[in-house]
Amino acid sequence: MPTLFDPIDLGAIHCPNRILMAPLTRGRADPGHIPNDMMRLYYEQRASAGLIISEATGISQEGLGWPSAPGIWTDAQTEGWKPVTEAVHKADGRIILQLWHMGRLVHSSYNNGPGVSSSATTGPGHAYTKTGKQPLEEARALRLDEIPRLIGDYVKAAENAKKAGFDGIQIHSANGYLLDQFLRDNSNFRDDAYGGSIENRIRLTTEVTAALCEVWGADRVSVRLSPNGDSQGADDSNPEGLFTAAAAALQKLNIGFLELREPGPDGTFGRTDVPKQSPAIRKVFTNPLVLNSDLTAESGNALLASGQADAVSYGRPYISNPDLAERIRDGKAWTETNMATWYTPGPEGYTDYPTAG
Repeated sequence: MPTLFDPIDLGAIHCPNRILMAPLTRGRADPGHIPNDMMRLYYEQRASAGLIISEATGISQEGLGWPSAPGIWTDAQTEGWKPVTEAVHKADGRIILQLWHMGRLVHSSYNNGPGVSSSATTGPGHAYTKTGKQPLEEARALRLDEIPRLIGDYVKAAENAKKAGFDGIQIHSANGYLLDQFLRDNSNFRDDAYGGSIENRIRLTTEVTAALCEVWGADRVSVRLSPNGDSQGADDSNPEGLFTAAAAALQKLNIGFLELREPGPDGTFGRTDVPKQSPAIRKVFTNPLVLNSDLTAESGNALLASGQADAVSYGRPYISNPDLAERIRDGKAWTETNMATWYTPGPEGYTDYPTAG
């Protein structure tokens, strides 16, 4: 049975171990959502992961509603990412870019108008704005004639990711953001080709993925799903039917890997009693499957040994343990993360966590 330290090919990407760094929003980009030297150091420090999945990165101004999160739709943003990928590669690492459209979770202050979604709905809680938290507002439904433009935004972002030197891309179709809003029946009330049946609701994720496979080749494209329970207000009455259909469609496209975020009933950052869908998804998705959420070294190895996963991804532990892979290998303790500095500006709680030595 494989272990965390056996190499694996995730599509065309050869990984020296099966410890992936999960995407983590950190909010350190410069004005204009431009990556900077602090971000270069942050990712360089974590290059010993088998593969780094970057923080969620906006594909367009329409889709980005998080202060100081990076983008990939402008030339300046693309140039800003180049030193990051160069540093990771120089440190013998691999890094892919996660492409993000937040949908109804984008506040009107970013675009001087409502956010967009599958339907005219309002997300729960608050939006993060440049002036602090603000109540979320009702989004407008994307028109049918806007879908080609939206897919075009993903294509341009994927092309820019290639120019920036990434090793591949991940499509963020999880966590209650735009593509997830199209997937779930409590946020998608459309009566056209993108709503109603499961086949229709998975259509946008499938079409975006197919378009980006044309840019990158399917073996350098991955997708992230969050198939069990509520995620930022997005939920579904039939998660097994929905997400096995989505996974089967992605298998037909032969993507490099599929990552699932699956919190349990005792989750420390989101929790649910809805059963994990990975066993059912495993039956229809035969390419590499990556599992995520509240994993330890022991539980990660157990998932590999049981055949439930081909690799595992760690999120929050990578905030405070830049050398997480080495710590797991050497059996050393993990440093606890300070939530108060997850999104604050500057290096504190970002690039100042030490290695175990």
